[in-house]
Amino acid sequence: MNKIIYLVVLILLASCKTKKEEPVAVTKPNILFVVVDDLGYADLSVMGSKYYETSNIDAIAKSGNIFTNGYATCAVCSPSRASLLNGQFTARHGLTQFDGAPSSQEWKKKNRHTKLLPPEYKHHLDQDDVTLPEVLKENGYATFFAGKWHLGSEADKSLPTNHGFDINQGGYERGGPYSGGYFSPFNNPQMEDYEDEKGMSFSMKLAKETSKFIEKNKDTTFLAYLSFYAVHSPIQTTKEKWKKYRDKAEQMGVADKGFEMERILPARKYQDNPVYAGLIEQVDDAVGSVLQTLKKNGLDKNTIVVFTSDNGGVTSGDNFSTNQLELRGGKGYQWEGGLRVPYFIYVPWMEQNGGLIETPVSGADLYPTLLDLANIPLKPEEHADGVSLKPLLNGGEIAERPLYWHYPHYGNQGGEPVSIIRKGNWKLIHYWEDEHQELYNLRADVGEQNNQFDENRTLALAMKEELMNWLKEMDTHYASEDLEWDKEARRKRLENHRTKLMPRLEKHRKEMLSKDWQPNDDWWGSDIKN
Repeated sequence: MNKIIYLVVLILLASCKTKKEEPVAVTKPNILFVVVDDLGYADLSVMGSKYYETSNIDAIAKSGNIFTNGYATCAVCSPSRASLLNGQFTARHGLTQFDGAPSSQEWKKKNRHTKLLPPEYKHHLDQDDVTLPEVLKENGYATFFAGKWHLGSEADKSLPTNHGFDINQGGYERGGPYSGGYFSPFNNPQMEDYEDEKGMSFSMKLAKETSKFIEKNKDTTFLAYLSFYAVHSPIQTTKEKWKKYRDKAEQMGVADKGFEMERILPARKYQDNPVYAGLIEQVDDAVGSVLQTLKKNGLDKNTIVVFTSDNGGVTSGDNFSTNQLELRGGKGYQWEGGLRVPYFIYVPWMEQNGGLIETPVSGADLYPTLLDLANIPLKPEEHADGVSLKPLLNGGEIAERPLYWHYPHYGNQGGEPVSIIRKGNWKLIHYWEDEHQELYNLRADVGEQNNQFDENRTLALAMKEELMNWLKEMDTHYASEDLEWDKEARRKRLENHRTKLMPRLEKHRKEMLSKDWQPNDDWWGSDIKN
């Protein structure tokens, strides 16, 4: 009998040791929604960069799912930010350009000498839109916003608090850190500066305010929407981080020439900008601090974490900051470098472990996905272009559908008036200047170097028809012909980009990578000793 009891005890002990504790599904989870401004698909180490260091953001990706075909709904900020909140493509919600950009005759005054004049567009998030935070708030969530808004002003009655957020820290109509830069004091009209924060990075300030909200609401259910101003221009970092990445660039090998001409503007060829790398690390530090707040308060097991960007990284224009490795173009461009973005979803009770999901998805899908994960009924009449990705997170599939983009404007980074459809592996770009198309098989040619239109004309024309029918259904707006277009002035402007702008960029790049480079005495306010 004793031998039998002994064997039973051994078996029970063995089963206790080998039994794995299964994560418990949460019926009403918290949500941390992180958006980094202008962060490119390849601007993270987990996404292939050997230059940028992003261990905290990488941890989200490695714990959750990585959507390798995750897209912003526009190649510039305001339109895609609207889509994150209302679940609609840009042609439907009407905010097709970044807020503040000129249109029609006002655009002409900028002397870009473009063939078309961009149309008027909505300048703020529509009051009639029922947004993600509004639905969550109706279902008992405390809602918080920190950072870049760029979807309207107080005069428009279109601040975060007008669209479902209980608290707004730092969000207003400006699209960059223009009130005070990336180091405290920030002089932001929607956020208070404190003396003991002098020299603190903007990203860490936003993280600090987010953490305060989380700790105050740890016993309820919350949405914390952390929308960094970084890594938007003007890019800035500390002397220490600049030196770290200047030295790293040197160790990796600095090419003699750092730029090449794209269709309109010069484009950065390599990831070797030490200021930009330092700014990315500042964001990563800030993300890490918020994740630590979740863990410290025992919230890491019941908080969904979403991480994404509003458009591709800045390869041309602004500060010409980065390169998207195998992807062509960057922010503003119609190619993958402008549209494809980091896109991670971590659900603590799911077995994800950094699994790759290749299904094409967009920012419009996050609204219904989060409702579904929070066990809140979907509102397809509101998030009309988004679908729940919960089946994909559970290892299943969703129905194949086309993704659409409509950008009838010119971008500051070289983008042209286009409409786009992606269906399966195929992507068709329709150019409104001359009505020509580009067709790419993204599985075979993710760098979009080989236009397959002539070889697959039947497919291309069918996709074009589907795109045009959808645009007609959306009743959207288009660019119009400039009857006074000066073709020769346009040619001269583009030639100046090659002969004058590119040499200036090369000179600045070499200066920034030199050992004695310094932007100003106090490194943009980060060195408080000065």
